[in-house]
Amino acid sequence: MSTKPSAGIVRWLNPDEERAWRAFRRVMVAVQAGTARDLATVGLSKPDYEVLSTLSERPEHTSTLGEQADKMGWSRSRLSRHATRMEARGLLRRAPDPTDGRGCLLVLTEQGLAALDDAAPTHVESVRQHFIDRLTPDDLAAIEQIARRLEGPQEPAATR
Repeated sequence: MSTKPSAGIVRWLNPDEERAWRAFRRVMVAVQAGTARDLATVGLSKPDYEVLSTLSERPEHTSTLGEQADKMGWSRSRLSRHATRMEARGLLRRAPDPTDGRGCLLVLTEQGLAALDDAAPTHVESVRQHFIDRLTPDDLAAIEQIARRLEGPQEPAATR
């Protein structure tokens, strides 16, 4: 199913849909900006933290560049450039991928793990401050339900 409108037919947002969309965008920007600001106080960017935390969860703290890019929703080239900067800071290292002669593995270094350990308390407190503690358990459950719906196959919502 194409997401492009038919020639000349645009389904403009009604006022309720427009308010919901703009509210969603404002919340995403505010939460992401707040957590990014807080991570910066410990010397990491949001992408740095995401790379480090996801590598820390992998066996032997290692992932292929492709798997990592897919997990982050990034292109391989974007992640490769970011990994180069992180490697220069000693947070990770690259290794040849034995299963793909053209690929590489990203490996979390001891320094990277230490940076993650130092940043994790700041990050979780930031997530609480900018998101979790502002919501009720019912709000959190609703957000989780909405996220599952948006992550799944594209189907129209039930009659509104």
